Amino acid sequence: MRRRGERGGGDGDRDRDWDRDRDRDRDGNGDSGRAEGRAGAARPERGRLAWRPRLRTLLLGLLLIYISVPFLIRLFPFGTLTKLVFLNSLRYPFFVDLQRPELLLNNTVSLYLDTEPGVTVGIWHTVPGSRGAEARGKDQRWYEEALADAHPVIIYLHGNGGTRAANHRVQFLKTMGAADFHILALDYRGYGDSSGHPTESGFTTDVLALYDWAKARSGNSSILFWGHSLGTGIATNTARKLQEERGIQVDAIVLEAPYTDIREAAMHFPLTKLYHHFPGFEYLILDSLALGNMFFRNNENVKVLACPLLILNAEDDVILPPQLGSELFETARSAYKDKSKVKFITFPKKLGLGHDYISFNPELPALVKDFLNMK
Repeated sequence: MRRRGERGGGDGDRDRDWDRDRDRDRDGNGDSGRAEGRAGAARPERGRLAWRPRLRTLLLGLLLIYISVPFLIRLFPFGTLTKLVFLNSLRYPFFVDLQRPELLLNNTVSLYLDTEPGVTVGIWHTVPGSRGAEARGKDQRWYEEALADAHPVIIYLHGNGGTRAANHRVQFLKTMGAADFHILALDYRGYGDSSGHPTESGFTTDVLALYDWAKARSGNSSILFWGHSLGTGIATNTARKLQEERGIQVDAIVLEAPYTDIREAAMHFPLTKLYHHFPGFEYLILDSLALGNMFFRNNENVKVLACPLLILNAEDDVILPPQLGSELFETARSAYKDKSKVKFITFPKKLGLGHDYISFNPELPALVKDFLNMK
């Protein structure tokens, strides 16, 4: 027989063993929980560190591209500068059928003109608003005959990028068409649905062909060139060629957001502004324009012109600042014998017209007609 004290001692030993096992389990679970907590805290830390190599690779890639561009321009001026200056590959607005201008404009037809063997350019012809009702349902032949109705004819020469269907260009056709002008708006070779490849000399050939086509059909109607941005250089190039090689003076020229020459304009391009402090900027980029046969010398062209010349600028133009237009005006005014033939109009910043939207100003037609002494 066991003594009660001995039995109680045995039960107490078992109880103490159970307590020790329970404490060990508790301590083990605590260690595991703390380990999991540390692992959980480490995971976000590793996540934060994981993107650093990727960011470093991205930044190094961008730096390499930044450094490479000026050298690529210098080595391959024809290929690179054509894309960067003309931007003819940006055929916006997308999904527009250029053969159906009636989807965007009234009183307008699309036509095509062969400017030299292998090159065909697309053109929109908008007739004066006063003939809008009469124009409904008419074919291209009627539109051609309408050019001889004594209303002035604008050959519209757009800037770089996009097509003749761009929003601000469509607005120009609406504004000036409503003011009773004929407008012939073409996409130069390589733009829109026109064939060929863009070059400065090729643009002049295209415009000369359109001028000859219009002149043959317009009777005594006056014909003026209206150039916007890049198109200002094309306008003065063509006018100078007409004057020097044929002795023909275009009836008037309007230059909207012009520049002095393409080298000076390139100083203000958004892309080139990134390289103003790049070593060899002028040699690698600006001087390469000449290697690519790009000059667009407005400042030299206006010195030999004699036709009425109107220069338009918006004070808030950040692409081609108005001081370029002011310089061009001073150059032309100094060269013209009849100073009254040269006029410079700036639109105040508060109008918000910028580089592309002078044609949205409802006062524009009246300003142009006043300059041209039209009623």
